[in-house]
Amino acid sequence: MINELLFMNGYGAYVISAFAFTLLSFVTLYLIIKDQFVKEQEKFIIKFGSLDYQKAKTAKLQKINKEILSNATIK
Repeated sequence: MINELLFMNGYGAYVISAFAFTLLSFVTLYLIIKDQFVKEQEKFIIKFGSLDYQKAKTAKLQKINKEILSNATIK
């Protein structure tokens, strides 16, 4: 039974290697995106971490920030 699953009529090596490649690709992509997110989050905290009321009001008026805030969900 297990041999049939592994060999798959001669296609087992192809199928297993395809699954392994896909899994490796997804893990790599996840790690790259996670790293980029952390970097962007640190930049945001440096720029907007200690905003007073006036700076926050000015940031809300900027076009790019309006686009970002319009897609954010309120918790």
